[in-house]
Amino acid sequence: MTATDHNKNAAVDGLSAAEVIRSMTVDDLPQVHALECAAQSSPWSREHFAEELGKAYSRTDLCWRDGQLAGFICTWLVAGELQIQNVATAPTFRRQGVAARLLAVVLERAAMTCFDAAWLEVRVSNTAAISLYERYGFQAVACRSGYYADGEDALVMCYRPQ
Repeated sequence: MTATDHNKNAAVDGLSAAEVIRSMTVDDLPQVHALECAAQSSPWSREHFAEELGKAYSRTDLCWRDGQLAGFICTWLVAGELQIQNVATAPTFRRQGVAARLLAVVLERAAMTCFDAAWLEVRVSNTAAISLYERYGFQAVACRSGYYADGEDALVMCYRPQ
């Protein structure tokens, strides 16, 4: 994708030319995996991201700011349900609205499909993410004990469109 294409996408999405949100491609794998390793305590492998590219129901949206990968969100849309699989923001872009922008984009896109619900799991200790999800209307519905590899529990959250 050329700089002109980036700017064209930015204008279409209502973003400034300095911010672009687009789908991940195979060429993005090294940067996406590097961001994942910098942001997550138990990162996905590069192969895992490559596998997501091959799934018809999977999409990974990338947020680029000033030419740098600021964050991503990986989602599945299956049988009327949006599954949020992974969200990460580069450490240097945290607290700058990257995850919120990505979440808004995927929820808006899912709304065009008349989806029934959006689901995710989040570490119980990740209060910043839980707060973000609650601002978007997600509600805690369950807890998965020992869900993460390090034994931490996951909060299951659900969003139901109005």
